[in-house]
Amino acid sequence: MTAMLASKRAREKPPRLAAEVLAWWDVNRRDLPWRAAPGMVADPYRVWLSEVLLQQTTVAAATPYFLEFIRRWPDVASLAAAPLGDVMAAFAGLGYYSRARNLHACAKAVAARGGQFPQSDGELRALPGLGAYTAAAVAAIAFGARSAPVDGNVARIYARLHAVEAPLAKARAKIAAIAASEVPEARPGDFAQALMDLGAIVCRPRNPACGACPVSARCAANAAGAPEAYPRKSAKPPRPIRHGVVFFACRADGAFLARRRPPEGLLGATLELPGTAWQVGQSPDPRPHMPFAAAWRAAPGLVTQAFTHFELRLEARVAAVPAGFEGVAGALWIAPDDVASAGFSSVMRKAVEHAARQWRGA
Repeated sequence: MTAMLASKRAREKPPRLAAEVLAWWDVNRRDLPWRAAPGMVADPYRVWLSEVLLQQTTVAAATPYFLEFIRRWPDVASLAAAPLGDVMAAFAGLGYYSRARNLHACAKAVAARGGQFPQSDGELRALPGLGAYTAAAVAAIAFGARSAPVDGNVARIYARLHAVEAPLAKARAKIAAIAASEVPEARPGDFAQALMDLGAIVCRPRNPACGACPVSARCAANAAGAPEAYPRKSAKPPRPIRHGVVFFACRADGAFLARRRPPEGLLGATLELPGTAWQVGQSPDPRPHMPFAAAWRAAPGLVTQAFTHFELRLEARVAAVPAGFEGVAGALWIAPDDVASAGFSSVMRKAVEHAARQWRGA
């Protein structure tokens, strides 16, 4: 019996890495609006919402969006009941707009379950838009599951601790296995958040503060004197350049013509200026895509935007709406004061501002 009890206690004892990281976090944890206070139970809705908003962006950029979402939709039922267009508009400027569609679809799915999120990785992954990382984060933080969410911060920590030589793209399975082996029985959600904070505050991509790291003594990259050399990076192919032309058709009252992109695909369901397709090579011929016949003027300069797999360069054409013009099927009129809230993507907001400056100048 004594041997069995000792064995049980040994299994329940946090691994040393977790003990060191948690001791550091108890002193240095970030105060973030979606986090539960120490000793309190996390709200699954807030955990899930924050993780979706934080994908591919920073805490500083995501925080005002989170606060606005919580103000407008304080729980999953209210978000599920919101029109998709309102959710898309609230997401405008944050990028990766498929997240907004999935966010809304997931809220509906959870609302259909009585507003209760499932508690396991597997069940969470069955919800719209929840990949391995988000499901593991919600399971660990909101429900205390022994899950290992591995985001960029966490992957960087383990790549440095173990001096993983393969680039991240090829080392994901190895790092995931390492991360899973380190999750403690006690406080798995706190441990997940502690690693996120450690990567953000100490084990930074550049200029890591190794002297302040609670686990620097066990870090192979630090021992080698080259922490910034990890994670290893894959050689990136050159990013192709795509070209397009947009049309800024303005009425006398300042309202201009816009349309909504298809719901699926890049920037899906966001608003845009009418224009051409985006193509590699030279700029497309704009004439077949003009909303109406007019003396379209070219706005000097280009609007540029870097996407994950290509760079976009947009030209703008501006023209006054002719008298008696009734509009284009499926198009919308956007007032100048509504640009920020209407649901334009970042690149289209830049295109609107670029064309509007030319219009005002003319």
